[in-house]
Amino acid sequence: QDMKNRTLDALQGACRRAVILRFLSEDPDHAMETRLLRSALKAVSYGVPLRQVNEDAAWLELRGLVACENAEDMLIVRITRRGLDVVAGDETVDGVERSYMEV
Repeated sequence: QDMKNRTLDALQGACRRAVILRFLSEDPDHAMETRLLRSALKAVSYGVPLRQVNEDAAWLELRGLVACENAEDMLIVRITRRGLDVVAGDETVDGVERSYMEV
């Protein structure tokens, strides 16, 4: 049961990170604040706490898919060239669910 939960968590995380990248790629500035990302995720049934969105942003930043920038009490997440390549399907990253990239 624990293993099944971990697998489900991993899949949900991979889907959520893909959705985050897609939101960022579709934004005119290619950047969003994590609270706004959280609202956007909630709108597509990925309601998670802000802490989780910040963790996802940090995970994506470690892999060079986004750049995070602290502005006052906000965290701005900006998609990178590599992140855009992943959204376009030109690159695959473990932990980012491919099937969620197709619009």
